[in-house]
Amino acid sequence: MQMYRFVTPHRSGKWYPDLETAQAQANAIGAGFLDTRTGQFVQYPDTRMETQTLADDGDQIAA
Repeated sequence: MQMYRFVTPHRSGKWYPDLETAQAQANAIGAGFLDTRTGQFVQYPDTRMETQTLADDGDQIAA
């Protein structure tokens, strides 16, 4: 299972199971915002998206 989160220079977001949820929650840490009119995600400068892959049992898989 793929997990997503946004990270700013000062804060890290929670891990979410899909990109859409991570984008919708990014505003809470100041990483960007989801424009609900257009459906476009606007990422703020110095923000990065991290991903991780989890095994079916919830353990992280080494990359």
